[in-house]
Amino acid sequence: MSDAFLPGNGFDTYETQDKVLVSMDGSVDCGVVVRILQQQGFAVMGAVVRLCTDDPVVDAAKEAAKFGEVNIVASSKDKNYTYVPDCSDLDIPEDTDYVYICENETIHGVTWNKLPNTKGHVLVSDQSSMFLSKPCNVSDYGMIYAGVQKNVGPAGMVVVIVREDLIRDDLKDLPIYLQYSTHAGAGSMYNTPNCWAIYCCGKVFKYLKSIGGLEEMHKRNLDKAKVFYDFLDSSKMFKGTVEPEFRSLMNIPFVTGSADLDKEVVAATKAAGYDNLKGHKSVGGLRASIYNAMPKEGVEALVEFLKNFEANYGK
Repeated sequence: MSDAFLPGNGFDTYETQDKVLVSMDGSVDCGVVVRILQQQGFAVMGAVVRLCTDDPVVDAAKEAAKFGEVNIVASSKDKNYTYVPDCSDLDIPEDTDYVYICENETIHGVTWNKLPNTKGHVLVSDQSSMFLSKPCNVSDYGMIYAGVQKNVGPAGMVVVIVREDLIRDDLKDLPIYLQYSTHAGAGSMYNTPNCWAIYCCGKVFKYLKSIGGLEEMHKRNLDKAKVFYDFLDSSKMFKGTVEPEFRSLMNIPFVTGSADLDKEVVAATKAAGYDNLKGHKSVGGLRASIYNAMPKEGVEALVEFLKNFEANYGK
């Protein structure tokens, strides 16, 4: 595997991956790109991603279709993206170039606990919102990419881990900066890199190693997520929106059942110093994002506040 630090974000990377992975024989007009769509959200390919009514509509399927055929072979749209569909026996065409998933989706709070059966085809995963949150066997993938802004460093940097045989040098019509071979061959320094972001990432890497690695980080994430999910499962006012088997450890969406009450909760938590509890603008409700940097004590404090809010509401 080869790794690289690239400037930009997940949107840039999923457009680049189409250019460099579609049609391994070099012809970009006949490749088949299969997307596994579990949800709608940032950097989800094969889906129209509506951020809100006055924002541009990001149609990643159209972007991919510029380089090959796009098939959505699994979706959980039928239940508002609250689960991951069964991907043990997908109908994947033999001439598929790669299978794509967004492994942890932040808007609806859904995560993959079992990778899809790609039937021998290359698996590409957007891990932006769960990168370094738990151990990962990179040999299961052809390519992993992750915007670092959630768990690793400041926005504006993407980590790409790609299998050596997928780094192509035959893409003569593709701008040199969009070719992974350019960055892999130059040690991520083809041009002046985002030094500050890489420095911050290095500090985080060292910290994770010092606490016992990703096994320890995963344990901590499980512990603090359990605090919040146990509260939701016992609450009469608040309810989680994702089927338990597919709940994210990073992003926890929940609702009261009333849009007006949701707004009251957001206002009350903000006044108490708990900011950004409002759900994503495309779905509403409430959402607690508890990435690696959030300590268990922070989750416990928020849960205690919500318990008190529920106990005293209307009194």
